[in-house]
Amino acid sequence: MANPDPPPQPAPAAILQGAVQPRFGEVRIRQRGRLPHWEKESGLYFITFHLADSLPRPVLEKIMERHRILHAARQIDAHLLPSQEVMVERYSPAKIEEYFDRGAGMCSLRDPRIGELMANALRFWDGKRYRLVAWCVMPNHVHVICRLLPGEELAAVLQSWKSYTARMANGILSRSGTFWQRE
Repeated sequence: MANPDPPPQPAPAAILQGAVQPRFGEVRIRQRGRLPHWEKESGLYFITFHLADSLPRPVLEKIMERHRILHAARQIDAHLLPSQEVMVERYSPAKIEEYFDRGAGMCSLRDPRIGELMANALRFWDGKRYRLVAWCVMPNHVHVICRLLPGEELAAVLQSWKSYTARMANGILSRSGTFWQRE
C-alpha cells in the first residue's frame, strides 16, 4: 500500500511571518521595540521579565543576529540557509529560557532583601489593578500570571513593577544603572 500524501506545507512567507493579526477586535497588537505585545481588555497574562545582566553578551548578540536574519528573510520572502536554520534553532525561545534558568549574571533576586522587595511589589496592587493568580521570583527573572482589571494596561502595570523595584533594589545594593532587561 502506498504512503498517503504528506500534509500540505504552509507557504514560506507564512512560516516566516508567524502569528497574524486576529480577525476579532478584542486583541490589540502593539509593537514596542523587539517584541509584539498582544493585549486584551481584562486579559489573563503569563509574564516573564529578566534582570539586565541575565543573559551573557555573546548570547544577546546571537539573538540579535537571529532577529536580523529573520527580518531580512521576511523582507524578501526568502528561504533560510541551513546554517541560518541551525542558528535560529539554537537561539529559539526554548533555548533562551534554558540560558535564563542557568542563573547567569549577578542574580540579585536571590538576595532575600531584593526577592522580598519584588514579591511585595507584585502583591501591592493585587485586587486594585490586577488579580494575581501565581508568581515566582527566580534568581535572575520573575514569572507572573495575573488578570488585569478593567481599564488597566499591561505596559503601565509592568512599568510600575519594574521602575519601583529597580530604584529600590539599586539603593539597597548601593549601585546604579539598568536593573531590568528591556521587554
